[in-house]
Amino acid sequence: MTLPVPLVDGVTLRLLRPDDGPALAAAYARNREHLAPWEPVRPDAFWTAARQTAQVGVALSEHAAGRGCPLVLDDDGAIVGRLNVSDVVGGAFLNGHLGYWVDAARTGRGLMSAAVRAAVDLARDDLGLHRLQAATLPHNAASQRVLDRAGFTRIGVASRYLRIAGEWQDHVLFQRILDDPPTSTG
Repeated sequence: MTLPVPLVDGVTLRLLRPDDGPALAAAYARNREHLAPWEPVRPDAFWTAARQTAQVGVALSEHAAGRGCPLVLDDDGAIVGRLNVSDVVGGAFLNGHLGYWVDAARTGRGLMSAAVRAAVDLARDDLGLHRLQAATLPHNAASQRVLDRAGFTRIGVASRYLRIAGEWQDHVLFQRILDDPPTSTG
């Protein structure tokens, strides 16, 4: 797959770049309230361009080492979402974790559904993975619809899986076996 990938409404999915720190900080700041129920509590430094620039460096190092693929949804230079394949494990597992978010002003337009479908292709064809897994809070129906549309299947519930919004919360677990045809009902 060749990046960037055109998605919806002129937005493209592309690899994170070293100079994305300020744009990423702006995207996170713009979406701070929108993301708060779905993410860990963040320290004040998280929201700064300096911290995001440092995080970009870490993410690109992980990418260079084959342990992740940090992507952004780009609308003419403005970052309007993130999508990451992280914790990539090779060997007999060939697995990665999928995480994503989209700008509050862009929800409900099919943008993340298109991005996740592109990430499935990227994980299979470019990263050589066999499986992607994802987890959502039980009440995050929108994210569960995105995964369903991309052919993920629900495989269970993990109790107190992640500390989100300051509390250990259960998560619904999903997987997509990348060699299998999608099983989407959406």
